[in-house]
Amino acid sequence: MAGHLILSLETATGCGSVSLTRGGLPGFRLLAECTIQQEITQSRRLLGSVSWVLEAAGAKWDDLDAIAVSCGPGSFTGLRIGMAAAKAFAMATGKPLIGVGTLDALALASPMGPGLVCCLLDARKQEVYAAFYRLGEDGLPQPVSPPAVLPPARLLNGVAEPVLLVGPGAMVYKELWAGRKEVTLLPGHLALPGARYVGLLAAHQLAAGRVLEPALAAPLYVRASEAEINLRQAGKNG
Repeated sequence: MAGHLILSLETATGCGSVSLTRGGLPGFRLLAECTIQQEITQSRRLLGSVSWVLEAAGAKWDDLDAIAVSCGPGSFTGLRIGMAAAKAFAMATGKPLIGVGTLDALALASPMGPGLVCCLLDARKQEVYAAFYRLGEDGLPQPVSPPAVLPPARLLNGVAEPVLLVGPGAMVYKELWAGRKEVTLLPGHLALPGARYVGLLAAHQLAAGRVLEPALAAPLYVRASEAEINLRQAGKNG
């Protein structure tokens, strides 16, 4: 059967997921997927979800071609859980490890057309994680800006064309963009990050040789953690 078999983890958001997929575009297949509804239980349920997905698809660890993980930005706790698990799986099996941007996976989940799409996750503290995309000739979203964290009021500064806002972060601040003719807001339930999208993008990255060194792999936080901020502040005051 054509296409790489990839086990993918998505734990960057409150609603995580695990999937087993085969191949990329064209011919992508979702073989099994499990959703983990509550962020607080992701660490406890993750291994069981992985076992369920493999069993549901009739696959074994030796059958896998790679392990993929949503690497951020997103929930710091969720990212650490997912990355630690993916690294452990990759090192235990000897399979390649692939990191897929969370906003890239969200863009793939979006109904992209020829226009500009902005993918948003709630970063809390009155900020959003954001990146802009356009649909590429290969049918995959192509980033036109790197992931950033910023106040939502600054998001569309300098944007002079219609833009589709998608993702959970867009809905948190929907009142901010209400009435702006150049903005179309996609309801939050229509575009969410998911392990299946991580798997599809991972297949293309694997084919291009874009893999991570498990021992050195780390999440893409974009913003410093609260502990790092406090440590820096203590250093300045010391």
